[in-house]
Amino acid sequence: MNIVYMLLAAGAGSFIALQASANGSFRKNLGDPWWAAFFSICGTITTALVLMAIFRPSPPTSEAIRTSPWWNWIGGPLGAMIVLAGAGLAPKLGAAPFIASVVGGQLLCSLVLDHFGLMDLPQQGITLGRLVGALMVFLGVLLIKFH
Repeated sequence: MNIVYMLLAAGAGSFIALQASANGSFRKNLGDPWWAAFFSICGTITTALVLMAIFRPSPPTSEAIRTSPWWNWIGGPLGAMIVLAGAGLAPKLGAAPFIASVVGGQLLCSLVLDHFGLMDLPQQGITLGRLVGALMVFLGVLLIKFH
């Protein structure tokens, strides 16, 4: 089942590349990354509302909302920053270097999150294999950008 999950995650990764490219193009057409990000996020909200109307999930309890840790609430603002970064940086770097850099940053942050078991993640220490894998990704970023 892990392979299926990894394939689904890879598919989600392709959405990030498509999103950054679409937002970068939107920025060129609108002339401003802020407006491109704004309209992109409006699309996100519309999609969420439509899916909520279709699937009608049970609402969480007020207790669950009140007791959620602070980091549960930063996904939206962080997502907005990713959208803005894609709109502003993908046209300057190109899709592949932008996404390679994003993946490099994601990997570094993920290693730290895993190592310390932060944000309710299972603790997985940094090993030589994980460090070599991260280094290979960063080398890939450099190759994609400069060769």
